[in-house]
Amino acid sequence: MTELLRTPADWPTILLGRAGAKDPTDLDAAVANGAFAGLRRAIRDLGPTAVIATIAESGLRGRGGAGYPAGDKWRTAASTDADRRYVVANGYGADPASHTDRTLMLLDPFSVVEGTAIAAYAIGAREAFIAVRAEDTEVIARLSTAIGAATDAGFVGEDVQGSGHDIHITVRPVQGAYMLGEETVLLKALEGKRGQPEQRPPHPAEQGLFDRPTLVHNVQTLAAVPWIVREGAAAFKATGAPGSPGTVLVQVRTPGGDTGIAEVPLGTKLRDVLKLGGKLPRGRTLKAVLVGGPSGGLLPPDILDTPYDFEPLRAVGAHLGSGSVVVVDDRTDLLELVGVLTRFCSNEACGKSIPCRIGTKRIAEIVARREQGLLRPVDMELATDLAADIVASALCDHERLATLPLTSGMRYFASDFDPARRPEPASTKASR
Repeated sequence: MTELLRTPADWPTILLGRAGAKDPTDLDAAVANGAFAGLRRAIRDLGPTAVIATIAESGLRGRGGAGYPAGDKWRTAASTDADRRYVVANGYGADPASHTDRTLMLLDPFSVVEGTAIAAYAIGAREAFIAVRAEDTEVIARLSTAIGAATDAGFVGEDVQGSGHDIHITVRPVQGAYMLGEETVLLKALEGKRGQPEQRPPHPAEQGLFDRPTLVHNVQTLAAVPWIVREGAAAFKATGAPGSPGTVLVQVRTPGGDTGIAEVPLGTKLRDVLKLGGKLPRGRTLKAVLVGGPSGGLLPPDILDTPYDFEPLRAVGAHLGSGSVVVVDDRTDLLELVGVLTRFCSNEACGKSIPCRIGTKRIAEIVARREQGLLRPVDMELATDLAADIVASALCDHERLATLPLTSGMRYFASDFDPARRPEPASTKASR
């Protein structure tokens, strides 16, 4: 499991408050430390309508990357006429190099279980699923143990807390690719169908799993719900940024190989996020920061006062994405890095949209020509045009963001993308 980074004492702890537990599946210890107090309050004191109002008032936004207001989703799912409703917690963790969601599920599985149960109670869903990687047996075992303990104690299962409402939560291992981070793709996978995105509207909250209203949230979003219901919407709004309350898990990786995860208030300056990680190797200088994972943006050192928040990051050409922040030093050829990221995004594309399926491959080929010393003067202009076409015809966020490493790199690091520039010989790189 990835190491937890030390954070300032005055930063709020909402997601990792029980991260130091000796046994994260010990229900008695978790309950003594606040677990399921939010569920009890939701059922005994609030009721479904007031719970949804509390989530809406809190300003909670989806932590899966898009930042959509959670309260709006909940209201839609609850008010759409249907014979059944579902809740799906996305713990798949599409970015293979980011372990934020995995760390949360391992350190505090009860927070995810409780948040999922509260959401199900609020919208009237009797079935909920926590989707995780099929190969991650440790996460599957820990969540299954936590659900079993919660069921035995009456926090989930039949007639939860005497409410007359049944809430059955199941861990669903899924196999797929990077695209499973997109909610409509995940729902297809849960139905046993080919993982490809669907056009929206209708949105999953109206017509999702098995064509029923489905509330789909990243596990971090749901893990924040018990704290909000327990402490109140005002307390949550007092944390983080004015338009984006609360905290989020961030993984910081430095060139020396150091990596760690921290709970960071939204709105924290990128510069302060970087300070949580390890130092650069001796003699090296900061060149760029990759924010958002494989489809993230490359940002220069002079804009590191940008808040780590949804809209500010989008404005400078990055996004929250998987919560990954990668420090890049002066040894890195950014066009070569863009080539690696673009090939990954191309390989992970589902193939449904032709501009994405073909366009990302063409961009990767252009970058590869440069690596071979064969880049033509018109190639970078061609890559830019291709990127614009892919974004304009995008069916899902994977397409909209797959070209971001290229476009942000060209925006801030023009010299690295100069067609006249030749790649550095491998022998020279190795000697540095």
